[in-house]
Amino acid sequence: MTRTPDSTGTSGATGPMNRRAPSGWSLAAVTYAFTTVMMGTTLPTPLYPAYEAQYHFGSLTTTILFAVYAVGVIGALVLFGQASNRFGRRPVLVAGVVVSLLSAILFITADAMWVLYVARIVSGVSAGIFTATGTAAVMENAPKGRTMLASALATAANIGGLGLGVLLAGVLAATAATPLRTPYIVHAGLLVIAGLAMFVVRETIERRPDAPVVRLPRVPREARPVFRASAIGALTGFASCGIYTSIVPAFMTELLDVHDPATIGFVAFLLFGASATAQILFRSRSERTLITIGCISLVIGMALMATALLTSLLWVLIAAAVLAGIGQGSLFMGGMRAVTSRTPAESRTEATTSFFLVAYVAISVPIVTAGLLTQVLSLTTTGLLCAGAIGVATLLALPFLGRFSRDRG
Repeated sequence: MTRTPDSTGTSGATGPMNRRAPSGWSLAAVTYAFTTVMMGTTLPTPLYPAYEAQYHFGSLTTTILFAVYAVGVIGALVLFGQASNRFGRRPVLVAGVVVSLLSAILFITADAMWVLYVARIVSGVSAGIFTATGTAAVMENAPKGRTMLASALATAANIGGLGLGVLLAGVLAATAATPLRTPYIVHAGLLVIAGLAMFVVRETIERRPDAPVVRLPRVPREARPVFRASAIGALTGFASCGIYTSIVPAFMTELLDVHDPATIGFVAFLLFGASATAQILFRSRSERTLITIGCISLVIGMALMATALLTSLLWVLIAAAVLAGIGQGSLFMGGMRAVTSRTPAESRTEATTSFFLVAYVAISVPIVTAGLLTQVLSLTTTGLLCAGAIGVATLLALPFLGRFSRDRG
């Protein structure tokens, strides 16, 4: 079962702390804020065809736009992953909301390519700030006896937010008079609510003025064996997310003749939505069961994606998205639970930061690789290579099942 830090604080800490016990309201507030910030990171996905038409760029530029976002995420994870240990969880989360709002404003006012690049970097920074700190804050704001639910919500808020972002942007872009601005205006409003929700969130740790702000994340010795095993699923699961936010929109536009941003956003949403749903429905399953379900589902999902690329059948692509999402969600939750349950409370932020570093490197590599491959290979061939590589790599996690617990929760 996932351990949560003692609500009375961390040993050796100094400074006052809000000692009110976590409640259902505080859990809901921090989960909402986490979800809303993550929504902003995928808003551009169904809008890329419109951006390409307006700014006259191709798939390589789309790849660069995602690459700079990944740089922002990874940079923030390294630079600010430990900041909450020094300043407290809530101040860091507030900073993440503010940075996300800045990104939305940049997208709303964008009138040149360089603004899009800056907006994507800033969006990545907000995701990086929230990813590690938000995960810890959700788990620590769980009322007594709701640890398992909080663990599922922490991972579902991350992935579910990504899915809601593409869905929101796709629907608004298809119906609004200003498709490249309206999604960000709506998101800015949601972020204002998220900022207000911070007043409900409990501060769960004592501030430690001597704690370093910048430190390369590390995995505690106790969690390293299971971390290495979990990293395989994190890599392949997040790589599949990268495929569905890069190759799949272009595939739908160029080969399936689907230009409706709502449809493009819906297909990507299915992957993220299935991931979030799986994490909630399977939260009582053992680590070993989750990894097994994840591997099988993701491999089948990648096989179906390859079939969709060869047959140009939309329904097969939809089925592939659902299965890949179930696989990604199960692998992600199983791996995260395994790592955090073997990590001392005072080291949890470091452990989650390390886990997300692996995940975000994984989500960026296939997008960058695919963008480069499409310069010399067809879109179909590029997709087949990526789907095959993810499927084969996923199977490598099965020999390590023995490192995961059989216990339920």
